[in-house]
Amino acid sequence: MSSNITEHATVLSKSRRWAALAVLIFPVLLISVDNTVLSFAVPAITSALSPTGTQLLWIIDVYPLILAGLLVPMGSFGDRIGRRRLLLIGATGFAVVSALAAFATDATQLVAARALLGIFGAMLMPATLSLIRTIFPDANERRTAVAVWAAAFSGGAVLGPIVGGLLLEHFWWGSVFLMAVPMLLPLLIGGVILVPESKDPNPGRVDPLSIVLIIFTLLPFTYAIKTFATAPWFVLVAAVGLAIVCGVTFVRRQLKQESPMLDVRLFKNAAFSGALVVNLIGVFSLVGFIYFVSQHLQLIAGMSPIEAGLWMTPGLVLTMLFGLVAVALSRRFGSPNIMALGLIFSAIAYLLVLISGEEANVLLLMVAFAILGTGIGMTETLSNDMTLAAVPASKAGAASAISETAYEIGSVLGVAVLGTILNSVYSSRLIIPTTLSTEQADLARETLGGSHQVAASVSGSDAQALIQSAAQAFDHGVVITSSIAAVLSLVAAILVFRVIKPVIR
Repeated sequence: MSSNITEHATVLSKSRRWAALAVLIFPVLLISVDNTVLSFAVPAITSALSPTGTQLLWIIDVYPLILAGLLVPMGSFGDRIGRRRLLLIGATGFAVVSALAAFATDATQLVAARALLGIFGAMLMPATLSLIRTIFPDANERRTAVAVWAAAFSGGAVLGPIVGGLLLEHFWWGSVFLMAVPMLLPLLIGGVILVPESKDPNPGRVDPLSIVLIIFTLLPFTYAIKTFATAPWFVLVAAVGLAIVCGVTFVRRQLKQESPMLDVRLFKNAAFSGALVVNLIGVFSLVGFIYFVSQHLQLIAGMSPIEAGLWMTPGLVLTMLFGLVAVALSRRFGSPNIMALGLIFSAIAYLLVLISGEEANVLLLMVAFAILGTGIGMTETLSNDMTLAAVPASKAGAASAISETAYEIGSVLGVAVLGTILNSVYSSRLIIPTTLSTEQADLARETLGGSHQVAASVSGSDAQALIQSAAQAFDHGVVITSSIAAVLSLVAAILVFRVIKPVIR
């Protein structure tokens, strides 16, 4: 193994560099699709496995919880044992466990499988981005490669609703897990042939205590975010307290070590830290928008999952397209300016929803989503590239892991914060027909979907009144959350101008 981490990248021909990137796109597509299709499979899983309410929540939540907690340790492992090696181990494990999950016979088995998928998924994500950092030493080529990498996330989001709808229309619920096997085969074959190995030439020793500390910083913090609307207050306090104590201890330990698992001094770099914030807020805005618009299309506009996915496709395609266009624009106008413009686009999209009020039609929402997708495409490509460019190549794994953690936290926050506020406003403004029982009223207040379930079991006039009230209450909640997301996007744009721009010119 060469002592210089960049030697492998410099000897690769141009055709092999881009062929290696094509191989690295498969796990990114898979994880993006996997996140989307599960939500479509929940009714079928409920029917087949009869999970309790708690088990169903764990089936959905255990994967991102484990993933968020392990991204940084796995990025560090990749720096030490080799990023390609970690990627291939993760791909093999993910494919095997996905096949096992597809044939789970009870909810407990599926929860355990999802937890294992979180472990192997955490191996995949930092490895792909850090390998791009070493395969493409040229800044312009790397920026384009990162744009393709980021576009794969959007591509997966485009494919998720369509693929999920088609699979569940023709096959059993396990098919959404089984599709991981053919998607990962090109990676397992091409990864050995085309992707070069790379690692930190001076990684230092493995520090088990640091691994434990970072896991118990990120995992309870993520748990508190996802459950702050439902968990008892003392559980939330305990989770946040544990995260703070472990986080402070972790930082102090890293500062004392010659070869830390995570160089926390990287956060002193304004470009690095600012890019992470932009990454987080961009994903926060995108996921929060998808959370409400997917429900609006299906439960208010009455579309099927496949129809809703097709309506959302133009906005997601624009996310992919402008992720690539941002590369060319950044060369002429500078990455900070394009990132700020993307954040302003995101704010405009949410302001458009806000101005439209509670009577937003589908076409107007899709215009807003197209504007949002344009902005997110710009910000995600350039913020990920800036995160990688701000650190030495030998620390690419750790930097990639931090970037991925910001992405996951932003995704969790988008649903947890905006989703919880939306549900709270919806519940408080919903008018329940007096003829409904207490159980029916409670179910209707929980979610928009709950109101539709109740409406299907009551008389025509009460059903119509409930559905109309639910739509108005839900859209009012959307107005509130849109104002919050718009403000956050504008604040992030100001951050770019005031913090990042003076550093990178």
